[in-house]
Amino acid sequence: MSDFISAKKLDELLDSARSLLPVGVFNELRERLTRLQLTEDEARRIIDLAIKEYLGSLIEPGEAVGTVTAQSVGEPGTQMTLRTFHYAGVRELNVTLGLPRLIELVDARKMPETPIMVIHLDEDHRYDRVKALKVARSIETTKLENIISKIDIDLATSTIIIDLDPEMLEDKGLTREDVIKALSKVKALSGRVSTDDADVNRIYVEIPVNYDFIKIQKLRDRLLKLKLKGIKGINRVIVQRRGDEYVLITDGTNLEAVLRVEGVDPRRVFTNSIYEVENVLGIEAARQALINEIRNVLEEQGLDVDVRHVMLIADMMTMTGVVRQIGRHGIAGEKASVLARASFEVTVKYLFDAAARGEVDELRGVAENVIIGQIAPIGTNLVRLIMNPTIAKRSE
Repeated sequence: MSDFISAKKLDELLDSARSLLPVGVFNELRERLTRLQLTEDEARRIIDLAIKEYLGSLIEPGEAVGTVTAQSVGEPGTQMTLRTFHYAGVRELNVTLGLPRLIELVDARKMPETPIMVIHLDEDHRYDRVKALKVARSIETTKLENIISKIDIDLATSTIIIDLDPEMLEDKGLTREDVIKALSKVKALSGRVSTDDADVNRIYVEIPVNYDFIKIQKLRDRLLKLKLKGIKGINRVIVQRRGDEYVLITDGTNLEAVLRVEGVDPRRVFTNSIYEVENVLGIEAARQALINEIRNVLEEQGLDVDVRHVMLIADMMTMTGVVRQIGRHGIAGEKASVLARASFEVTVKYLFDAAARGEVDELRGVAENVIIGQIAPIGTNLVRLIMNPTIAKRSE
């Protein structure tokens, strides 16, 4: 059997690939070859194959990558479902998938139709259900209406009587004192909250003297919506076991606040809101989130679309430093060409606006050249050839 290749000889062979491959690809190839026990012939064949595959994957100059991407994503998009599904393994939560989710992403909606977070916990909390439940309680928004059995208005004594549900109090990790403290912070009720020693689960709220019946009803409704604990925007948290650890699934999203919660692993917090990712983690993270989300939508439907098409969409949506939609209020409406802008949805408006500003169309893109009947500057038409007949005749 032939001897295995030495590290020095491997470096010599890799020199041929250094100038042809990107740094990241070259480093990965080198790292993997170093870990393997190969003969010189095997190493040479692998390097040659890697160079051939890479060069074969490059786009030809002048190729209409935007059109190919639109076809590659648009055609499978017609096969998508239009339904909202139950979240995997959680019947209480719904998640928007398929075409509605894809439209939501490319429209750069600020809030998804079904906002959801998947929160992984740190080393101390992820393996213990009790500890995971404690973190869940600190995240889930708990309102007064969630922990009471009933609320009555007693006009004879001008009081609102609140009966607490002891089981719900325990489930939410709250006490009667927590509720009294929250009620006392309501400006109109300062000094008007009292309890009954005979019934520890009853709280009395004195109604201000100048309140008529309509104001009393509004006060009652306001009290029911009073936030006792949790993070704004997260209506529900479900603890789910995945493998040997517990994760939290939320109905609602608030990435910035969740990252600060004790017990949460900030490196493994997921939200399906691209807008929040952009605001909290930056435009690069938003670009990656767009790629991941669009790929997930396509794969959920069993559709195979090359990741480079998805990456091109994400690049276009984030190239200016903010997430923009693909539409007349975003990428399509900001093209330099007047005719290209006018070819998308609101023709007359763009033509009038451009005429008023005296804009000039250089006819450098595809859409504007198609409109006026010229050959689009793509493929071989990207090259301009000038022939000098005199020199051509002389050379013959």
